[in-house]
Amino acid sequence: MKKLFYLFLFISLTISCTQVKDIAYLQNPETGLTNISQGVFDAKIKPKDILSITVVSSEPEASRRYNLLMPQPQGMMGLTNQSTLQTYLVDNDGNINFPVFGTLQVKDLTTNELKTKISEKLAPFFTGEMPVVTIRIVNYTVNILGEVNRPGKYESTNERLTIFEGLALANDMTIYGKRNNVKVLRADPNGNVNIYTLDLNDKNVFNSPAFFLEQNDVVYVEPNQSRANSSKYGAAETFRISTMSVFISLATMAVTIFGITKYN
Repeated sequence: MKKLFYLFLFISLTISCTQVKDIAYLQNPETGLTNISQGVFDAKIKPKDILSITVVSSEPEASRRYNLLMPQPQGMMGLTNQSTLQTYLVDNDGNINFPVFGTLQVKDLTTNELKTKISEKLAPFFTGEMPVVTIRIVNYTVNILGEVNRPGKYESTNERLTIFEGLALANDMTIYGKRNNVKVLRADPNGNVNIYTLDLNDKNVFNSPAFFLEQNDVVYVEPNQSRANSSKYGAAETFRISTMSVFISLATMAVTIFGITKYN
């Protein structure tokens, strides 16, 4: 019976280790610094992006003409004196229509590069200090679906979001999610969809083109075999099977313990 007990203990530990292996990220990573080959990430502007662009300076009259203002209605009594800034929609050719300067090509520029481009155009029209140009990609959101605890659309407030940060926003994967087969769907300007497969168990994920999520990416976490098997049964059947498994495990443990006690 002692041999049976040790066999049972070995099987239990093996199952536990297998479960940990299935759900752990970055298994057996090397300690120390890991370099990301693509360097510092800066999001690039794409067609259909929505941009917020503001120009502020010590010369309000000079800078006002470069800001798109939209009056806010107040009930049925007309317009208020308060205004809000309109956003810019990047067209299919990668252009926006900017006040005074007209059409500006913004596709594939980072927000810092576009800021420099606009600042250079503004320079001749300001006699004092240069205006402050602030640019944000308003629609920097990703959709996270599949075996996560809270599927949905999530926004990046700093225009930088890694796959791990995205999963954290979705309250992490469930235990049924495949860590080694996460899909990232990314549409290019031509309407083609690129599909990247990420193995979150491997540290090489840091150098994947999809490690940094881009605006409008879709992350899909595929269910593992346990989830697929359980989907074949209804909730009642699954509960009964789970209950029977617990009772069988308890009975086996009881027989083992009593057997060891008897022979000792």
